[in-house]
Amino acid sequence: MMLSLKQTRHLRTVLIGSLAWLVALAIFFPIFWMLLTSFKTEIDAFTSPPQLFFAPTLENYIHIDERSDYFHYAWNSVVVSFGSTFIGMLLAVPAAYSMAFFETKRTKNTLLWMLSTKMLPPVGVLVPIYLLFKDFGLLDTKLGLVIIYTLINLPIMVWMVYTYFKEIPKDILEAARLDGATPGQEIYRVLLPIAKGGLASTILLSLILSWNEAFWSLNLTASGAAPLTALVASYSSPEGLFWAKLSAVSTLACAPILIFGWLSQKQLVRGLSFGAVK
Repeated sequence: MMLSLKQTRHLRTVLIGSLAWLVALAIFFPIFWMLLTSFKTEIDAFTSPPQLFFAPTLENYIHIDERSDYFHYAWNSVVVSFGSTFIGMLLAVPAAYSMAFFETKRTKNTLLWMLSTKMLPPVGVLVPIYLLFKDFGLLDTKLGLVIIYTLINLPIMVWMVYTYFKEIPKDILEAARLDGATPGQEIYRVLLPIAKGGLASTILLSLILSWNEAFWSLNLTASGAAPLTALVASYSSPEGLFWAKLSAVSTLACAPILIFGWLSQKQLVRGLSFGAVK
């Protein structure tokens, strides 16, 4: 029996929705399992096969509170992530503005060159950057991490803002110029309000990338400016991996940025639909 067009569309919608839920559950499952393991004892965490039902305990979180100053590491992560994102946006917006509205023959090559720097293995430049930081007294400082995070995220930020600006008709800027607007007023009063959804998604992505960055934080900090990624790594010791405690500290490290991302999901979706994935 042939299905009607309406039934076919409904079936397609159900199949696509079911597939989306399966993908979402597959992505969320590691986070769920990490959270579950954080409330287990070390013995329960090592039990094979894994136990889904167990007596929950807070001993892992109590141990972390007694051993480490969580808020010190969290504050470092907040300062470094927001600081690098703020400086990155100050640089990315005018750079993207000039490339989007004053395009030359070298604009695309410049954008490709900027993006190609993301393909460079970080370990390949670790020694020169470490020596530079040592000479300038930037080792184990939040300022040093802000600088390095800004530099590694700037190419992506410029690309994203450039994409959003290219979606804005040039006629709008020409009308602003006829009214006597300066380049600064064009950016502040015209472009930023129109592209605020795209800028919000760029800011959110930069925050996530900075928050999750581990390589540079482990190699350029000790304890004074160490963010949460360094705190998580400190629970991997030569004596072995303590899965329950590692899951607890990972949960504490992921929770702030997950909550922030959940609260900002509307801005992220608006930004992506504005043209970032075009």
